[in-house]
Amino acid sequence: MPPEDVQILQREVPESALAASDVHPLLARLYASRGVVGFEQLERGLASLAKPTALGGIDTAVRLMMDARARQRRILIVGDFDADGATSCAVATLGLRALGFEQVDYLVPNRFEFGYGLSPEIVALARSRAPDLLITVDNGIASLDGVNAARDAGMQVIVTDHHLPGAALPSADAIVNPNLDGDPFPSKNLAGVGVIFYVLLALRAALRNDGAWANAAAKNGPNLAELLDLVALGTVADVVQLDSNNRILVHQGLQRIRAGQMRPGLAALLQVAGRDAATATASDLGFAAGPRLNAAGRLTDMTLGIECLLTDDGDAAAAMARELDELNRTRREIEADMRDDAERAVRAMRFNDEPPAALCLFEQDWHPGVVGIVASRIKDALNRPVIAFAQDGPELLKGSARSIAGVHIRDALDAVATRNPGLVPRFGGHAMAAGLALERARLDEFRREFAREVETRLEPSLTQRVLWTDGELPLDKLNIALAELVRDAGPWGQGFPEPQFRGEFTIADQRIVGGRHLKLKLELPGRARMLDAIAFNHGEAVLSATRADIVYRLDINHYRGTRTLQLLVEHITPK
Repeated sequence: MPPEDVQILQREVPESALAASDVHPLLARLYASRGVVGFEQLERGLASLAKPTALGGIDTAVRLMMDARARQRRILIVGDFDADGATSCAVATLGLRALGFEQVDYLVPNRFEFGYGLSPEIVALARSRAPDLLITVDNGIASLDGVNAARDAGMQVIVTDHHLPGAALPSADAIVNPNLDGDPFPSKNLAGVGVIFYVLLALRAALRNDGAWANAAAKNGPNLAELLDLVALGTVADVVQLDSNNRILVHQGLQRIRAGQMRPGLAALLQVAGRDAATATASDLGFAAGPRLNAAGRLTDMTLGIECLLTDDGDAAAAMARELDELNRTRREIEADMRDDAERAVRAMRFNDEPPAALCLFEQDWHPGVVGIVASRIKDALNRPVIAFAQDGPELLKGSARSIAGVHIRDALDAVATRNPGLVPRFGGHAMAAGLALERARLDEFRREFAREVETRLEPSLTQRVLWTDGELPLDKLNIALAELVRDAGPWGQGFPEPQFRGEFTIADQRIVGGRHLKLKLELPGRARMLDAIAFNHGEAVLSATRADIVYRLDINHYRGTRTLQLLVEHITPK
């Protein structure tokens, strides 16, 4: 791969009312540089959530669900095969059962047999369960044919989704999606699990007003906050923007997780990943629990992941978590081989220091469940939009696209499809990620058209990889208390990035561990004890210097009952 060309910049800190408050000066600086201008953006209580009534289509959906409950009609949840889809499916199933629905089942498509979303084939499979009401979660907004097939089969259909709509909307009985044109909901960044959670909140309010719970002790209905651990998991795993509303959802979920109030399946996933639930952060959900849950949908069938989240049996949850962990190990091995293939293909393109505007990669034996991760890795290395394709039957390819900031990948695919009718039979997604289907015989044609379209959108400034920092910290102030302060000021994540700092350090010792990770001992002024630091996936060679400019994040290492401060190295430049 071409060498990384990284520009390290410091975030600007605009004036903020927080600076003159009792907020810690460091936190005031961090918040201001992330666009926080008022204290209301820092609220993390449930009372500060945007109201469900602001979400378009929710009243119609609730009326349909109220009628279904009154008649105890059969409900079928149709989910998706990623972590957001799995948590959405589990939240919908658990929530509806708690709200008094007696016949609730779910169906999640096997991505290798049925593809994405509510397809006519999925509807045919659903008919064997004879549902009266079909509810999609984390999908459906692009399922025009599937919704028609379901309604033709006599089913009512409620679509709950967060993906961007196309030119036409499905003819569902109700659609709840904050990203519909003109929808007044203030947070457009809800994950699929956030959308269905909001539907449940609105449904509970309607049932409460209808006197569904006459017993004075239970007059408010079930406590839906018990689902927030799964809402947090799905929100973080889907890498949606952590705007103020999503931060509330994630914070509340993390609070429950840290207090041990979580589903047995999530507890088991964290345990098998070696993460301490009592100090869990958003990164534990995104980089430990999420990938293990995703492994089921990537390699086999997401039913295993959903059942892990649904079960009340701790032993069963532990067994399923171990199985998911093993699947994730297999996924990593497959990904490593595919990434090597992709890197060889990129090197063979011989573009020297300037990659093309966009890349489309394909290998005959690539696994369709892992191409998204490969696209993401190559995108990160080259800072260009990348689509990785895998074979999907004898004549079709299935592609997973990943983009960079400033290039809206779904809009780019839409432009290609509009300009070339029939070239892209199916596509959908977000600004940063999308999926598509393609005839294999037209791959070269698509590659040219896609690169042409991205070129029109790719400003020169977007191709420079930038590493943003929050400036320097006094080395004598580096301690566990500061690390805890920053950790607890989150949740941090997409759109609200975890703070990373820059400093020059003297290296007292260094060695390679695990084959690719650089372990460092750093000197601190006036301290006898060295500061630990680790640069994951650094390479196989130590540095040829004893001083280095380091961009790092603060972390607390737990080892054999002892807590120590360590730095997680994001970038290191020998001096």
